[in-house]
Amino acid sequence: MTPTLFGRWQTRIFLLATVGILVTFPLVKGFVGVKPNENYFWVVFYVGLFGIAWDVIYDFLQKFMWDHDWPGVFQLFAGIVEGIVLGVLINLDVLPNLPADEFVLGVFVLHYSVVWVAVYAASWIVMRLLFPISRFRGGEWIGRWHV
Repeated sequence: MTPTLFGRWQTRIFLLATVGILVTFPLVKGFVGVKPNENYFWVVFYVGLFGIAWDVIYDFLQKFMWDHDWPGVFQLFAGIVEGIVLGVLINLDVLPNLPADEFVLGVFVLHYSVVWVAVYAASWIVMRLLFPISRFRGGEWIGRWHV
């Protein structure tokens, strides 16, 4: 299944709003030994916001692939690049609600990595179990379906 741009957006937003928030919650409450801070929710928000723009780029690039698909290893590299860009933007203090003086690189890498792996696994496993029909609709699980 090659996801459409609309399917990519739906999947990204849905998974970040569910899995991403659930995985972030222990960090916000300080359950894992880090200082409790609600800024972690803002990180998930910006991952989703910037992800919408990234998906436009990925959709364009995948059209140059011979099978018009985006292999899993490319997703891994894309996730690393997205994390680096977001980390740099936070460190430069250009994102509202994410002050650079509270930025701790190790905690950011831990949080981003755990959220990314959880969302990646959910997209490849959970989404295929809960929404099997979306595999035949370019990843779209709401809207534009034909009966």
